[in-house]
Amino acid sequence: MSTRERIVVIGAGAFGTALAAVISLEGRHPVTLIGRDPSLMSDLRDDRVHDAALPGVPLPDALEFSAEPDAIGEASLVLFAMPSQAQADAARHYGPYLAEGAVVVTCAKGIDKSSGRLLTEVLEAELPHHPVAVLSGPGFAADIARGLPTAMAIAADDRVLADRLATALSSRTFRLYASTDRIGVQLGGALKNVLAIACGIIEGAGLGDSARAALISRGLAEMSRLIEAMGGKADTVRGLSGLGDLVLTGTSHQSRNLRFGIALGRGDPAETVGGPLVEGAFAASVAARLGEKFSVELPVTHAVADIIDGKLDIMTAMEQLMTRPITTE
Repeated sequence: MSTRERIVVIGAGAFGTALAAVISLEGRHPVTLIGRDPSLMSDLRDDRVHDAALPGVPLPDALEFSAEPDAIGEASLVLFAMPSQAQADAARHYGPYLAEGAVVVTCAKGIDKSSGRLLTEVLEAELPHHPVAVLSGPGFAADIARGLPTAMAIAADDRVLADRLATALSSRTFRLYASTDRIGVQLGGALKNVLAIACGIIEGAGLGDSARAALISRGLAEMSRLIEAMGGKADTVRGLSGLGDLVLTGTSHQSRNLRFGIALGRGDPAETVGGPLVEGAFAASVAARLGEKFSVELPVTHAVADIIDGKLDIMTAMEQLMTRPITTE
């Protein structure tokens, strides 16, 4: 019989709310969603729906809500579900309230832009006395919250901890697979956003489905090379946090990264500048720098970074990719 955990999800956006909802649905563990806006948290408690983030999706009666950071004081598992670039600030804000031995799980898919560090490294630096794990993989917030079948990966350095987290956070519709490759799972989650932007550029520029398929396969090869160079397992790219997540975000128009890329491909500066924040836009230049640091060739990633930065036009980028030296598969 599994141990009863007290679980807190920090971050009342779409993904954080969806995670809190699906984890609390079966009532196996008490779950609290924490946000910084007291008015929003009060409305969620009263109305049981987050119209701004998940319109029309009822939230479970068992789910608790709070805007008070001390609400995490008794939690054994704390999920950080804010965007990647906000994780360090969140750790500093909520860290003093964490219970001794509480496990922290980063649920963002990105790389810290200022330092180039993985998010587990960022959180470990801010919260040195707490184990840090990562949740990643193919799952849109609306699908998760509605109870549609979803599978993701949960990675921790310790296999016993990874298994504990997979057991505690899984449900009948939300299945987690345990891993010990935190590096591979995180880089898969971050780089697939960059590759999803590339898929969008191809769609927006009308370059065809064959080009998208080629990009996905070569993008996975890039991902594998960087993961291995940074100490992860190359095989991780074939799992949920690599191939699985890339297929989802590189083909579905629910993906912000894909839509952002489509706008770039169409040459629509108003939409690309004014659109919603996309993790891949931050990750592209950071990943390109990591490739240089570890002497790994990342041609697709570099092309996306240069297109976003306005250093390269799309047709020139495609020509450069297609005229690279012929190598073996």
